[in-house]
Amino acid sequence: MTANGLFITLEGPEGAGKSTNRDYLAELLGASGREVVLTREPGGTPLAERIREILLAPAAEPMAVDTELLLMFAARAQHLAQVVRPALARGALVLCDRFVDATYAYQGGGRGVPVERIATLEAFVLGDLQPDLTLVFDLPVKIGLARAARRGVLDRFEQEQCAFFEAVRQTYLDRAQAVPARYRLIDASRSLAEVQAELRALVATLEPTLGG
Repeated sequence: MTANGLFITLEGPEGAGKSTNRDYLAELLGASGREVVLTREPGGTPLAERIREILLAPAAEPMAVDTELLLMFAARAQHLAQVVRPALARGALVLCDRFVDATYAYQGGGRGVPVERIATLEAFVLGDLQPDLTLVFDLPVKIGLARAARRGVLDRFEQEQCAFFEAVRQTYLDRAQAVPARYRLIDASRSLAEVQAELRALVATLEPTLGG
């Protein structure tokens, strides 16, 4: 486990149900008696949430790709310093809705930022920190976008075209295939009950590591 805690990240394109399933996982993991910290990126601290607002809000002035990338890592640096690292150090189970894989998927796959540029910032901000487990909630782009549209007003990313999200999805799949030991691919096109049944089975396999 990372430090004394366990760091689990939830990834996937729009409408994949990450937030709902993060909360469900928290309930399951909380039964172990361990502290569970729920957080998200971009965001997780008051300052990082202000950066999130800038990143997600549609605006008349186009945001440069490098500006977007640097804001993502600026929010992440604050989040790691104030929330993630302290929680792991005290032995908590950290569940994070998106993390650095999202940057590779959205800014790398979607925006076309070179992987090497992202990797340089990752090394600078994260050091040797990596999630212990990354759950990738995967579903066809059109299904995900239809679900996102039902939530109401679309944010700046949700307004992108299908081709953008196809690239995002493929990047997630490629990363999961490249490092299968860290990733678990979950078919999020199924019903919520089916997805959560898989999550219950997953938590059962983690139980030996969860004892306080």
